[in-house]
Amino acid sequence: MKWYVVASLLTILTSSQGILTTLSQSNGSYEYDYATVPFLAEVFKLLVSSFLLWRECKGLTPPKMTTEWRSVRLYPIPSVIYLIHNNVQFATLTYVDTSTYQIMGNLKIVTTGILFRLFLKKKLSNLQWMAIVLLAVGTTTSQVKGCGEASCDSLFSSPIQGYMFGILSACLSALAGVYTEFLMKKNNDSLYWQNVQLYTFGAIFNMARLVLDDFRGGFEKGPWWQRLLNGYSITTWLVVLNLGSTGLLVSWLMKYADNIVKVYSTSMAMLLTMVLSVFLFTFKPTLQLFLGIIICMMSLHMYFAPPSMLVDLPLTAKAAPENLVDVTVDRRTDS
Repeated sequence: MKWYVVASLLTILTSSQGILTTLSQSNGSYEYDYATVPFLAEVFKLLVSSFLLWRECKGLTPPKMTTEWRSVRLYPIPSVIYLIHNNVQFATLTYVDTSTYQIMGNLKIVTTGILFRLFLKKKLSNLQWMAIVLLAVGTTTSQVKGCGEASCDSLFSSPIQGYMFGILSACLSALAGVYTEFLMKKNNDSLYWQNVQLYTFGAIFNMARLVLDDFRGGFEKGPWWQRLLNGYSITTWLVVLNLGSTGLLVSWLMKYADNIVKVYSTSMAMLLTMVLSVFLFTFKPTLQLFLGIIICMMSLHMYFAPPSMLVDLPLTAKAAPENLVDVTVDRRTDS
């Protein structure tokens, strides 16, 4: 399968994620425990990957699976990074408002490019660096509200702690993605075997979060396994399947493409979500949204297009016909 097909599917699924989550609400609130959704999504990814690995083992050529502890012990690290990242997100929101948080979240586009270069030793051309910066500018532009609104003034009025946590959140998000790509490409192990390891630890950490929530709440609503599916509807299950399928596509891109492709897919998904919200909800399109889409499309073309399409290369001089003789004229000026 071509990487751009997977990237397009990821864009579509990611863009529908927010819409499905909104539709799963009842009277503006969730009737289910939203913390159970990531857990069930991890279980779904684990089951799918286990089934595909089982099918692969039944084939003529057995898949390569590294079972040494030195390799397996590396797979909980992305879950630990995401766990820290989630806590930093909550800390950031205590200092900044939602609009500022969304705009600062675009820093992960640039930090991903930097860590991509530093840790994975992937060289990017000057045009590609410009494209990554343009992508961050475009997504930020689409999220900025009109400067006549009060929320526009709040962007530069937050405490310094909020900006520091926002930068840390962007770095952690990029680090988790880059480290996951490192894991997926460090050997020739089967993709499904690598997924089984990733999602096993992912399910364990999400279950630990549910247990921790029970202790924090004093078990007022009972243990998490008794209320696991309380309030679930068809739309809620679609959210779980969407989140799980998105994770499987991301792991494929990490194995056979790279983090930058994933960043472009998720950024384009955000813009697509805004456009779809115009038709599905009461969201009103703004000039900033249209400008952001144009800038992001320019960035997409600049990053993936061949250099020959972006730069006018000088034409090579044509060879002189054989029947013509070059004559050198010595021009002199009379003094």
